[in-house]
Amino acid sequence: MRLWSLHPRYLDARGLSALWREGLLALAVLSDRTRGYRHHPQLDRFKAHPDPVAAINTYLLAVLEEAVIRGYRFDSLKLLSGKYTRHKIPVSKGQVLYELEHLRGKLKTRAPKRAGEMARLTEVSLNPLFYLTEGGVAEWERARV
Repeated sequence: MRLWSLHPRYLDARGLSALWREGLLALAVLSDRTRGYRHHPQLDRFKAHPDPVAAINTYLLAVLEEAVIRGYRFDSLKLLSGKYTRHKIPVSKGQVLYELEHLRGKLKTRAPKRAGEMARLTEVSLNPLFYLTEGGVAEWERARV
């Protein structure tokens, strides 16, 4: 499971579709509709939010909006209607840089044109659920830098 802190606009088609599926799985976990993945470390930051379901719904809304911009047909009915938040989640600069390099690596093989675009970026946007803070790579990352 990879729930990117980066804005979904940076993902290729395959990555955006995977993010939607994995986000929906996270929604199912956080709303107690499945027993699997309950202890997945990427869910920790959502669990720490005052309303984890509203947080993942808000996160997924940005993914859905990007899909609509691209003309994809993601099912908006999969979101839990009306459950959103303005309460943002912090993400560290180190985590953002880690994710950026991780994504660039994935795009080199999957979407070389997008990888080239990503190589030229000097600043990146985050999923609107997050705000940037100082710090290193998150503890829950498996292959920490």
